[in-house]
This record gives sequence, structure tokens and C-alpha cells, in this order.
Amino acid sequence: MNPLVGIIMGSDSDLNVMQAASDILKQFDIPHEVTVVSAHRTPLRMVDYAQKAADRGLKVIVAGAGGAAHLPGMVASITPLPVIGVPIKSSNSIDGWDSVLSILQMPNGVPVATVALNAAKNAGILAAEIIGSSDNAVLQKVADYKSSLNNEVIEKVAKLKKDGWENKFD
Repeated sequence: MNPLVGIIMGSDSDLNVMQAASDILKQFDIPHEVTVVSAHRTPLRMVDYAQKAADRGLKVIVAGAGGAAHLPGMVASITPLPVIGVPIKSSNSIDGWDSVLSILQMPNGVPVATVALNAAKNAGILAAEIIGSSDNAVLQKVADYKSSLNNEVIEKVAKLKKDGWENKFD
């Protein structure tokens, strides 16, 4: 099946964070691709990827980047597709805020949905929600997933009630 979501990152060193987006998309059975597209080292590859993404059938792009983190915004400026930015605390990052602000502070007219620092899983879930807005099977999988989160919390509440909170952290 052709990929519906493109997961891109500025460097292969970002894969340890971006893997979570792929993992959750697999859980929802959403076909996707994963590749490296650097805004600074391969700008022409970035332009080509962004320009051809919609024609190739992608519906959403999840773009992770650290440091100056130009990749999500630059891709969003080129493609008509929704772009979800994942700020990554990289080795050259101050404390991750540089990445967060680089992705978050986009000018009007070039939106990038931005998740928390290193929150590629949330980016994958958001991509699934976007796909689910026009695919009932995916929508049901997302609804089931969210229900499972609720159930996990209720189970933890029951365990704390039964065992007491004092014993939880032993």
C-alpha cells in the first residue's frame, strides 16, 4: 500500500525519537514512510520531497528536527499538506527550547502543528486523527486507542484504592 504519512527527520540521529511516530502508525495500520530529509544539508531533496508529497498520495507529513529545526517550517512552506513538527532535543541543542521555538513560532500563513519536545508518539497520533477524519476504520482505531487510555487510568485508580498509594512507589 502507498504511504499516507511521511515521517521525515533532519538526521538519522533523530530516529531514536521519531521511531515512536512510526510505532503508533503501525498500531493503527496506517501505511507510512520514514526517511532523512535535511533542510540544511540536502535543501534540494527537501524541496523535492515537499513538492511531490501530495502527488505521491501522502496526506500528512510528520517532520522532526533539532537545534535550529527549520525542516518542519520549510516543508510546510512548500507543501499544501498538513505538517506536524516534532522538536527534538539534539546534541547541539541548548535545552530543546531552540527546537521548540523554531517550530512553534511560524509566521501567519505557514502553520505547523507542533507537539511537545521529543513527542513523536503524539505526532503519530495526531497524524492518525487527521487520516481518521476521512477514514472511518482509522477513526475507530483512534477511538479504541483513546478508550484504552481511559481504561488504563481506571485500572490504576482501582489498584491504588486497593493497595493504597503508600505502597505504589516501593
